[in-house]
Amino acid sequence: MAPSALAARFGESVTKSALRSYLAEFISTFFFVIAAVGSAMSSRKMLPDAMEEPAALVVVAVANAFALSSAIYIAGNISGGHVNPAVTFAMAIGGRISVPTAIFYWISQMLASIMACILLKGTTAGQAVPSFAISQEMTGFGSSILEGVLTFALVYTVYATGDPRNSPLGATGPIMVGFVAGAGVLATGPLTGGSMNPACAFGSALVAGSFRNQAVYWIGPLVGAMAAGLLYDNAMIASQAQDLPPPAVIRGFSEGVRA
Repeated sequence: MAPSALAARFGESVTKSALRSYLAEFISTFFFVIAAVGSAMSSRKMLPDAMEEPAALVVVAVANAFALSSAIYIAGNISGGHVNPAVTFAMAIGGRISVPTAIFYWISQMLASIMACILLKGTTAGQAVPSFAISQEMTGFGSSILEGVLTFALVYTVYATGDPRNSPLGATGPIMVGFVAGAGVLATGPLTGGSMNPACAFGSALVAGSFRNQAVYWIGPLVGAMAAGLLYDNAMIASQAQDLPPPAVIRGFSEGVRA
């Protein structure tokens, strides 16, 4: 890409509209991580043996579903409500947002996750912040595949509910994405933790001081998200392109940031 074109792309990523999008991503990701990680901390506090209690898994799954639905909804009209570096990565690979904009999205999401986990640790008198981990029966490779499949389902749902042909869904789009996230936690919580979100996994790992198997929560979700985005863009949208508005305005649940 020519330097002038690169500079133009960067310029589009630092406009007032773009800055509002980054702030929206920070706020929504912050509250999502507070709920997702905080629910795990609360379940451990209330249940003596939370790791063996099915109720603890249900609590975390419900918290993830509710929090993600709300986080996407409040940011949807401003940034598109990604709340997840994997979603942003898929959008960037598919050309829905520019690479500089995606990088700023990632920075906002990562900072939000770290700040949320620091807040949880500081306000709970140093209570341990749980980090995502794979079970002893799982391998790193198998865990990456599982996280990738879960994230594929999550991102595919994001694309499907943001498709203009599904416009009657309206505000139910974020709810559907939340349901998929909650189902993922229920299905794989005891195996991989059901992260599906590299920012959430990284923030909790950084504050907890444990990066063991951290690659699982990056490689799997990013590959799964990319596969979901490319499949939907090239198989589902391309097949009925005449029914759609120009690709530049398809930004998840809203136009989001034009970049």
